[in-house]
Amino acid sequence: MLKLPLSPRHSRRGFTLIELLVAITILGVIAVLGWRGLDSIVRARLALTSDLEQTHGMQLAFAQMQSDCGLIADAVLLGTRPNLLSDQGRLLIVRKVYAENQPSRLQVVAYRLRQGALMRSESDATRDLDQLDQFWQAASADTNNSNSVTLKTGIDAMTVKSWDGNAWSMVQPVATANNGVAPPPGTVAPGRMAMKGLQVTLQLHGQQALLVKAFLLGAV
Repeated sequence: MLKLPLSPRHSRRGFTLIELLVAITILGVIAVLGWRGLDSIVRARLALTSDLEQTHGMQLAFAQMQSDCGLIADAVLLGTRPNLLSDQGRLLIVRKVYAENQPSRLQVVAYRLRQGALMRSESDATRDLDQLDQFWQAASADTNNSNSVTLKTGIDAMTVKSWDGNAWSMVQPVATANNGVAPPPGTVAPGRMAMKGLQVTLQLHGQQALLVKAFLLGAV
């Protein structure tokens, strides 16, 4: 039996309007789902990058504190002078400075929390204890901020505790005069000789988790 060829009308049949609408709808749904997935990936990457930057910044700040605490001056060099002070979002340390082909010297290092920024400043290095007393007075009075360096921003609070070999406790501040300046040379910071370590706690802005780091005093 002979079969007649299909007419052009049947052999060239295309998509109907309904089929095109269904295909476009499916493509639209896939595009929306793909965009949402890509958007969530981008947001997660930005959040991870921000967290990594914060972590890196805190590591650098803590590393600097650890270096300063490891070089803190002892009673052999300072006698009865205080070597550490901590109160109201600040930390002052008298540390040793070593340089090639030069004798060891002393300098005052100050950490301060100002308007959400952790600042670090240091005095000139000296072997003159009278000059060191002047540096200590200036740092405790917070009168010279020209050489301050910002270590980390976005910090709401900083607390410092000391380790006496048995437990952590708040550092006892050196008694200050009415003008807020630390006492003159000859005053021993309470508990200075018993301190073996420091614990610094930082509260980042908008985060409940606390960043805690402990440092040994005089351990380089």
